[in-house]
Amino acid sequence: ANATRTVDGDAVMTRFGNVQVQITVAGGKITAANVLQIPWRDRHDQQINSYAVPILNDEVVAAQSANIDMVSGATVTSVAYIQSLQSALDQANL
Repeated sequence: ANATRTVDGDAVMTRFGNVQVQITVAGGKITAANVLQIPWRDRHDQQINSYAVPILNDEVVAAQSANIDMVSGATVTSVAYIQSLQSALDQANL
């Protein structure tokens, strides 16, 4: 039961592209969060998301839930990230 597993959240559509979060779960704890899809079309997307995603990923591990703060300046990414994250948590029964 303590095996490490990954759970993919739903892909959430934004006006910039899809956001999809994957969590790694071990022993009932979230050990990592990563994005499988993130808007990366242009310099603007890349600047915002290269900054926001590591912060969001770290917050998930710290909070052990979807109750995380949005990253200032990356509201669209943050909202979709949290939605996808919640779907992954639901699937993982966390």
